[in-house]
Amino acid sequence: MKDIDTSFDYDLNDLNRADWIERVESISEDHGYAEPVGPSHTAYLIDAGRTLLVTFETVASVRMNNDDKTPLGWPFVQSHGWSSLTLMANAEPDWFRHPAMYGYFDRLIDDGFFDDFDQVLFYGAGAAGYAAAAYSIAAPDAQVLLIQPQATLDTRIAGWDKRFPEARRTDFTSRFAYAPEMLETADTVTVIHDPSVIEDTMHASLFNGDNTTHFTCPYIGPEADRAFITMDVLPDLIEQAMDATLTQHNFAALWRARQTFMPYLRTLLLRLEIEDRHERLMARLCRKVGADGRRPMFSQKYDELKAKGINL
Repeated sequence: MKDIDTSFDYDLNDLNRADWIERVESISEDHGYAEPVGPSHTAYLIDAGRTLLVTFETVASVRMNNDDKTPLGWPFVQSHGWSSLTLMANAEPDWFRHPAMYGYFDRLIDDGFFDDFDQVLFYGAGAAGYAAAAYSIAAPDAQVLLIQPQATLDTRIAGWDKRFPEARRTDFTSRFAYAPEMLETADTVTVIHDPSVIEDTMHASLFNGDNTTHFTCPYIGPEADRAFITMDVLPDLIEQAMDATLTQHNFAALWRARQTFMPYLRTLLLRLEIEDRHERLMARLCRKVGADGRRPMFSQKYDELKAKGINL
């Protein structure tokens, strides 16, 4: 493991896609490696400390969602001295199902790569959450954090998930295939999903190992990872998952950030309106959120409810 300066400069803002990729490759080669994995993926390693964060991401999601447009692991290199292994896909969504990816993880296993680390966390969301679960078997006793993962898209098991028709041509039956089975050797597995997204709930139910804990984030929508980034919650989730301290109590404390997250509050209000059974609860929500007068959607609704004689 290299003794590197973890304060290295990684300014990736204001770059077009091609220049961004070139810069990520250059930084990775300076502090580890950048290695193509088949025609559509690249592995970026920053080799620093004896704690390793393995993330599965796409170029588009990193450039659109992540702070400073960096792979998720890079801020942890700087703030915590961790190592970072990013498996990056060119397209989105991507389940990282390619023989070259199987071969890459076979080589890591054969080389004893993961044995060099005291702690390892695999992280991914959605399609990348599937991949994080599936390839975590390469590092027995790893921690695993999954946000709204798919268990498989094999139509014999998950034919009810119609969201990704293009993925039906993808092989989910060969190696590293059924994600819940690949988690059997993990130390702790955390699965987070929004129960109002039915397909995500059904996938989450398939992750039922004894080492698995489930947390829910109702009404956050199908892109919970993006919401967690916006709420500045994801770094804490990753840090606690790495240390195996992400308890129900700790998750609940982080989940309170939704109370000032407007997309969540708007969705909650709309759901209460649709159900049409919780006018007092709706009035309390609107009074609290609209109290400062800067959110007319809530203050106007509160005025309507007051006019109807709704008592708090």
